[in-house]
Amino acid sequence: MSKRSTFSLLDRAILRRAALDAVLKLAPQKLVRNPVMFVTGVVAALATLIFLRDAAVGREGLAFTGQIAAWLWFTVLFANFAEAVAEGRGKAQADALRRTRTDTVAKLLLHPDDTKDDLWEPRNAYELQEGDVVLVEAGDTIPADGDVIEGIASVNESAITGESAPVIRESGGDRSAVTGGTVVLSDWIKVRVTAAPGSSFLDRMIALVEGAERQKTPNELALSILLSGMTLILLITVVTLWGLAGYSGTVLSVTVLIALLVTLIPTTIGGLLSAIGIAGMDRLVRFNVVATSGRAVEAAGDVDTLLLDKTGTITYGNRLATAFMPVQGRTEWDVAEAALLASLADETPEGRSIVALARGSYGLAGNNREPTNVVPFSAQTRISGIDIDGRRLRKGAVDALLTQIGQTLEQTPDAFRQAVQEIARTGGTPLAVAEGSGLVGIIHLKDVVKPDVKTRFAALRRMGIKTVMVTGDNPVTAAAIASEAGVDDYIAEATPQDKLAYIKSEQARGRIIAMCGDGTNDAPALAQADVGVAMQSGTQAAREAGNMVDLDSDPTKLIEVTEIGKQLLMTRGSLTTFSIANDVAKYFAIIPALFVATYPELDALNIMGLATPQSAVLSAVIFNALIIIALIPLALKGVSYRPVDAAALLRRNVSIYGLGGIVVPFVGIKIIDLAVSNLGLA
Repeated sequence: MSKRSTFSLLDRAILRRAALDAVLKLAPQKLVRNPVMFVTGVVAALATLIFLRDAAVGREGLAFTGQIAAWLWFTVLFANFAEAVAEGRGKAQADALRRTRTDTVAKLLLHPDDTKDDLWEPRNAYELQEGDVVLVEAGDTIPADGDVIEGIASVNESAITGESAPVIRESGGDRSAVTGGTVVLSDWIKVRVTAAPGSSFLDRMIALVEGAERQKTPNELALSILLSGMTLILLITVVTLWGLAGYSGTVLSVTVLIALLVTLIPTTIGGLLSAIGIAGMDRLVRFNVVATSGRAVEAAGDVDTLLLDKTGTITYGNRLATAFMPVQGRTEWDVAEAALLASLADETPEGRSIVALARGSYGLAGNNREPTNVVPFSAQTRISGIDIDGRRLRKGAVDALLTQIGQTLEQTPDAFRQAVQEIARTGGTPLAVAEGSGLVGIIHLKDVVKPDVKTRFAALRRMGIKTVMVTGDNPVTAAAIASEAGVDDYIAEATPQDKLAYIKSEQARGRIIAMCGDGTNDAPALAQADVGVAMQSGTQAAREAGNMVDLDSDPTKLIEVTEIGKQLLMTRGSLTTFSIANDVAKYFAIIPALFVATYPELDALNIMGLATPQSAVLSAVIFNALIIIALIPLALKGVSYRPVDAAALLRRNVSIYGLGGIVVPFVGIKIIDLAVSNLGLA
């Protein structure tokens, strides 16, 4: 499988672009979107003005003021750089997508309602309007998003999905949607355009991955308000300290107060908050899932109920042969040999699985002699077979085969009837095998559950996520598959109304629901779900209804989408914990050093033993800037995710990021203080 290229943190093109963008983001109208960094930028500008004033009149302490101003600007630049690197990945992805667009010339049908008239005229793709019908033949690029209304063709969608294997697109059903920019490899199709120029799936995808349409999520907005409130409170606190210092006789310059403010406000998480959100969407994009909003990614992290289709998600999607069961007087080898020969003319997945089981488990190779008659499988007869060496071998649905050999189920041997009932009771499908007018045995077909799903569902259960299997099977079959797969619940004989009703009832109980789908009949449920993942291979209605699109059309990816959402929330929570603990540690670095001369009792809190008050302030400011750039890789990559319960996760965050947020500043500021004092910088 060929995936779209990914871009690493150390990609030189991204770093160069991010460095330039970090400077451009200093514009006040851009900086004001991040209140913490806006305040830092304002006081950095004030410190710069003080430095220029002092330089003009030749005041003392010029070097100290200049260093403070420079490091404050570095703090803002590093925060902008973190956001720019996160955006840079998306922009690089968008550039790669733009290269898939060409000046395509469409074949616009002049009389689209006349199925026998294929008269067309050339038309630039960007001139096509919604409702136009175009003819796309082998070798042509599909000019716009649309639905196939006639024909069937093999389509290369690698420009969009990164998947090199072609897919089939045909009129009717759930595989009728096509995407502009993909290429028809064989045959022809007629496509009715469903998107106007500039609003196609590819256009929206480009805008989304480069961040042009990214809006802050509710949690992100709430955290931004909290950080803004903390900044305001600390601003008042610093002004109060100025008054306290004047009352006590301690001299605090405006430069020192500026440095004190910046080191105490939550600059670490304030500088990384936007990058964390952008990186969460980027991780989905690199996983070939496009989210239409950050809200969808965040909601994925809060999901506690997953609705999963049985077919293709929990099971492989085709019923496979798993056992040969003989009737009295026959052996398993007899059934395997007869089933193999009778299935050579059956090209269905079930027929191929019978051949594979007979050859793989019983070492059979078929018969090299020329058959006298071949009966290919058909949906009408539900039987396949072969006449060879005077033998008349048939395989097919129990009722169809019994009718052909002139028997009823009541006339069959007891072992045969019991086997049919046992297979049906466990949710499988029995196929009868006959030679002439006599029964040889039964083939057990069943939906084979994927080997890893039970383990994954158990992991989800430990996370508090309920799994629900949705299937059109009867309750008996659904119950058997659900038990084998280890899901928590199932909906049998599910209709679109059943899915929608289930989602609404769960949401009414306060649960966050995620589901995937690809058909028009899934659209209502996808729209209702908190996280609706639509398959790229599905209909336009499904893609419009969901808030995520899976470009690989892999329903199992819903589990990974949930994990990525949880990783986003964990990363934000972990770095917020680190930032707050980090600020607490800086209090012990600066406050005692500033006031110890006036209040000697504070020396007990000066546990770092910093050289001088100026050295303490400068070291804290330098550390404050450097810690942001040191945490950029973690913000972009995300905190390592493991499925654990909330209590264990809280303990882990507090122990690693809470304790680390206290220890790291103590060590870092002390090392910087030693360097500053030895170099004579303060």
